[in-house]
Amino acid sequence: MSDSDGKKTLGLRGAPSRPGNVKQSFSHGRTKNVVVETKRKRVVVPKPAGAKAGGGSNPSLGDPSKRPAGITDSEMERRLKAVQAARAREAEEAEARAAEEKARAEDRERRRAEIEAKEAEERQREESLKAKAEEDERRKKEAEAAAAAAAAPAATPAAPRSPNIKSGAPTPAARKKEGDREETNKRNKGGDDSRRSGKLTLNQALSGGEGGRQRSMAQMKRKQERQRQKAMGGSVEREKVVRNVNLPPAIVVSELANRMAERVGAVVKALMTNGMMVTQNETIDADTAELIIEEFGHKVVRVSDADVEDVIKEAEDDPKDLVSRPPVITIMGHVDHGKTSLLDAIRKAKVQSGEAGGITQHIGAYQVTTDNGQVLSFLDTPGHAAFTSMRSRGAQVTDIVVLVVAADDAVMPQTIEAINHAKAAKVPMIVAINKIDKYEANPDKVRTDLLQHEVIVEKMSGETQDVEVSAATGQGLDELLEAIALQAELLELKANPNRAAVGAVIEAQLDVGRGPVATVLVQNGTLRQGDIFVVGEQYGKVRALINDQGERVKEAGPSVPVEVLGLNGTPGAGDVLNVTDTEAQAREIAEYREKAAKDKRAAAGAATTLEQLMANAKVNETISELPLLIKADVQGSAEAIVQAMEKIGNDEVRVRVLHSGVGAITDTDVGLAEASNAPIIGFNVRANASARASANQKGVEIRYYSVIYDMVDDVKAAASGLLSNEIREHFIGYASIKEVFKVTGVGKVAGCLVTEGKASRAAGVRLLRDDVVIHEGTLKTLKRFKDEVAEVPSGQECGMAFENYEDIRPGDVIEIFTREEVVRTLD
Repeated sequence: MSDSDGKKTLGLRGAPSRPGNVKQSFSHGRTKNVVVETKRKRVVVPKPAGAKAGGGSNPSLGDPSKRPAGITDSEMERRLKAVQAARAREAEEAEARAAEEKARAEDRERRRAEIEAKEAEERQREESLKAKAEEDERRKKEAEAAAAAAAAPAATPAAPRSPNIKSGAPTPAARKKEGDREETNKRNKGGDDSRRSGKLTLNQALSGGEGGRQRSMAQMKRKQERQRQKAMGGSVEREKVVRNVNLPPAIVVSELANRMAERVGAVVKALMTNGMMVTQNETIDADTAELIIEEFGHKVVRVSDADVEDVIKEAEDDPKDLVSRPPVITIMGHVDHGKTSLLDAIRKAKVQSGEAGGITQHIGAYQVTTDNGQVLSFLDTPGHAAFTSMRSRGAQVTDIVVLVVAADDAVMPQTIEAINHAKAAKVPMIVAINKIDKYEANPDKVRTDLLQHEVIVEKMSGETQDVEVSAATGQGLDELLEAIALQAELLELKANPNRAAVGAVIEAQLDVGRGPVATVLVQNGTLRQGDIFVVGEQYGKVRALINDQGERVKEAGPSVPVEVLGLNGTPGAGDVLNVTDTEAQAREIAEYREKAAKDKRAAAGAATTLEQLMANAKVNETISELPLLIKADVQGSAEAIVQAMEKIGNDEVRVRVLHSGVGAITDTDVGLAEASNAPIIGFNVRANASARASANQKGVEIRYYSVIYDMVDDVKAAASGLLSNEIREHFIGYASIKEVFKVTGVGKVAGCLVTEGKASRAAGVRLLRDDVVIHEGTLKTLKRFKDEVAEVPSGQECGMAFENYEDIRPGDVIEIFTREEVVRTLD
């Protein structure tokens, strides 16, 4: 075969001859190549030079003489067959792809048809539902119109109307025409008022129908209600909801919008309108927020941080709910006077034998049931720290105080302290004269000594009950219990067990295995396992309640002492326990109390040292007395010191001795000093280790003296600090300004003539203009000619420059003076 240029082309055996498959042959050196193009690739088949058509065994292989060396007929035939096989595979792949594309197109058409069918079905269902709703509405209106027509008085029979006469009720044809018009209008508007179908179709999901959001059931109900009101001719405007907005001293804008249930953007816009360019995350003050709240039509309720404690405010109990409760009795007295032994005899237990050295080392709380069935709650105190802390925190725990006095030892220092504490707490007292079984017992001496402290017993024609008892033999125990029962009956102690519990912490400790443990005396209500509570600056949940016998109980009523487990920290003695509804409330109250206590400590700095009291006295003029606690080695020294202290003072200030005693300074003294904000004066005595640690922790100052005169002088100096210092002013001289000069680096300098007295560099000056003081300060420079001088006498000229002031004019007068601060004393 030959092409138009006369070049020979190679015909492939066994392959159909197609135009464009064998494109051309070209010569390169001695070898001719045949280019075979397929649908995907271009194959170059080498052709031996000189090959002729029909040459060799295959006429299509050409002349073998022109074939390249090494290429045989079989090799050439194999290569051509490979090209044919490639072309055949290409054709099969093309057919497979065409079939796949056709199947895919048919599948798309089928799915599109299904989607369109479903959409048509949905539209038909919506139209049917809509038509049914309109028909129901029409029937409802017709029924209402018929009922109204029947109710109207029919004085004159209604004349029959012709169908052609226009009436108030539309004819069926008119109703149908009106319905078609409304349907057309809704369809032209895009169908925004149509009901949303229950299903989301694939087409709606792909096309972003409904904005990618679905209406909630509440929104659908509101829409139906608006449509119903609109159909009934009612107003569709929403009624303004007026809310009570709790407003703290400062509030974030977004939180304010949330409490008003208004949009944040609207609140920010209102603030900007009022001239405040703020964002939603900024804080505004309460006054500004109140204006915004009133602008939106809401009501303001001012609150503060302290309002978090409103949830635990004690409510008045109904007298019908009150029932009798056991009395709480505190055993007090001097060391080794038999307090614990007496309680041990009452309880018929061996508590005292378990104490180290026979001395009570902690506060015990016990319940005792007498022979006649009466229940008594006893508190055994080694000292009075908890008692004082309770009084300082306002927790009235004790109902009756039993003062134990040894008949062979009479009144001792801690006995006097117990009397003072009982009087300060304003609770009734019963005197138990113990150790009456001893030979040297003298109960009359005890009654006589009590007279010195204004405690008059019944046998001395007083009101305080006294009972002679013996813890060893049990003598007088029945009379003591009878006296306690009589006193409790007079007090008429009642509580409401059916309410949230309120109690006081008697003692607290950090147990290694159980964590923080507090001994709580329930005062009102019932404390149950699982209750959430707040106590002082701590909070928690009751994990377990343990009574005085070491047994676990589920609940504890009024006047019942229990150990409470489940606190997050150790509370203080006297802290009040209140049960709350939620843990969040308890945590919030505890955090507020902790912050308030921290702020109080930071602001007051404990204020229990002499220097702090003096500083506070100068700031607060209402302080007119200096409280003190006196402890001495002997009673005579204590009385002498008290008498010396009472003589210190005048009409403006005086020294008040809160308590004086004999013996070492104890935790009791530190607790009383903390409650009264007073320092402790020790004369020839020292504080024990526990008292020192407690004083350091509570910030109470302890001063030691061995000479009474030094003590009196220091106290007199401290009391003198309560008096304000006197400021005295001394006139030095006058100077008249003749001319004003401006000096580089100095400013304005007044050329003056000292007319009276003298001018001093270290003195204060006043600038008088027309006899009116316009400036008071100090001199920056005082010069005589070019020299800086300390003072200038009368009749001489000088130059003066004021410190930080330059408004001086010729004719002004300078007054020179000095001030002296005179310290006032009580001498």
